[in-house]
Amino acid sequence: MNIDSIKNGYVIDHIKEGKGMQIYEDLKLGELNCPVAIIKNAKSNKMQKKDIIKVDGNIQLNIDVLGYIDSDITINVVKDSKIIKKYHPELPEKITNIIKCKNPRCITSIEQELDQVFVLTDKEKRVYRCKYCESKAK
Repeated sequence: MNIDSIKNGYVIDHIKEGKGMQIYEDLKLGELNCPVAIIKNAKSNKMQKKDIIKVDGNIQLNIDVLGYIDSDITINVVKDSKIIKKYHPELPEKITNIIKCKNPRCITSIEQELDQVFVLTDKEKRVYRCKYCESKAK
């Protein structure tokens, strides 16, 4: 398999096996007008298998999505074909419109235009609760 290197963009690395497509969909990478490569089940010394996403384009990444899905991933920022920065996203304190409240009695079920806001209530267990009804996110 041959995946070209990227000139300017991002390499999202160390994604847990099978989570690459979720990140692709949640970041809406299919709507981009630039090359995007998803590598699934790549061999990894650290993780056995991992997914990798390469985006060759200057885009705004929603770091909250990445932190919510997996704060252990590595984000590599690439400029002129060289990695200029590496970092791990942090678990966000608050996420907006990433997940939806499943409680049928929640105000967000009735008021469709209301933002879906979840707040981190237990950092160790990665528990998020709806801002409005306090239902636990799945």
